[in-house]
Amino acid sequence: MPRNGNHGAPHDAARDYLSDRIEERPSTPAAMRWSFILTWFMRVLAILWIMKGLSSWAVILGIWTPVGQFEARSMGYQTTIIYFALIDLVAAIGLWMASTWGGIMWLLAVMSHLILAAFFPTIVASGFLTILFFLTLIAIYIAVSWLAAQEE
Repeated sequence: MPRNGNHGAPHDAARDYLSDRIEERPSTPAAMRWSFILTWFMRVLAILWIMKGLSSWAVILGIWTPVGQFEARSMGYQTTIIYFALIDLVAAIGLWMASTWGGIMWLLAVMSHLILAAFFPTIVASGFLTILFFLTLIAIYIAVSWLAAQEE
């Protein structure tokens, strides 16, 4: 007879599965605070990045600019706008789901924006306040993620 108390029952593999979604991770009531804050911070970021992605689509479709102006721009400009139209919305979906890959995609999107703004300011125009805002969001995300990880 086994000594572990389960009397030969098969090991439950589903119970040992850890999801990459933050809100599905088992947690104690005391450890919920930073995970809860991280989840809602990611959801707020998701809303912001949905708006950012849709604004790129508005440029492509000619909603904010005269029709045909997008096609008349340089290939680098078109490529950059299409890149952000896709990556911002993919990152927003991952952020809303509060998954690990969502945070990574968001960091990739933000860092892409900052790097392109630094090296190609004529294609990706960002003012000082926008860059400061993005850097602040990155710092908050990393800090809250670290605090949530420490609770586990």
